[in-house]
Amino acid sequence: MDICFINTVVPGMLKGFVHQGVHISLESCLAQSYIYFLVGTAEFLLFAVMSFDRYIAICHPLRYTMIMHRPMYLRLIAGVWLGSFLTIALPSVLLMKLKFCNNLIDNFFCDLSPLLKNSCTDTTMIELLSVAGACTLYISILVTLISYLKIVLEVLKIDSAKGRGKALSTCSSHAIVVTLIYSSCIFLYAKPALGQGGTFNKEVAILNTVVVPLLNPFIYTLRNQNVRLSLIDMLLIILYQKK
Repeated sequence: MDICFINTVVPGMLKGFVHQGVHISLESCLAQSYIYFLVGTAEFLLFAVMSFDRYIAICHPLRYTMIMHRPMYLRLIAGVWLGSFLTIALPSVLLMKLKFCNNLIDNFFCDLSPLLKNSCTDTTMIELLSVAGACTLYISILVTLISYLKIVLEVLKIDSAKGRGKALSTCSSHAIVVTLIYSSCIFLYAKPALGQGGTFNKEVAILNTVVVPLLNPFIYTLRNQNVRLSLIDMLLIILYQKK
């Protein structure tokens, strides 16, 4: 998801920085917007699934392998992508039918708000659907909050500080990423599309389109002992070669 997210937005953004703006066809712009929201919505749903997974692992460890087995993984993954497709399908179809009077995108990618501002036809239905689509974000946040609330209550029952720390450490990576991505996306999309705009919105958009996907591999993998040892070995080799 992170690779797809970055490759959808970043190349055009870098090209725009180099050339002080970049030309993009309407078809490519709509395709970029569709992929962006498809992957982004799927990521929200995946965060909820990951929160549920952490809840089962900590609150019901003996039943974990019975509940979270391979067929369940496949169903959850299929549900994530299907839910994302159904959420954005109708708004995307309506967006493709719009007529555009202007051709300037005041953003570094084809986000919904600048596209609607360029339209000379009524966009009320798309705005309403975009607000309804934000319910996916709210549902994901609700599932995540409930899961973490139950996790915290369960961890507080553990007597030893070491045991509590070990239990919470399994959620730390996910909690960091969720906090970053939810905070930026609530600001950007949990309101009517035409209510967005301005330089500050672009700066916030960089957080969830560039910064978070870039940090995800580091946040998740640096907790892995084998990765840390390999990184230390590489650094030692580099330092030895310099000597």
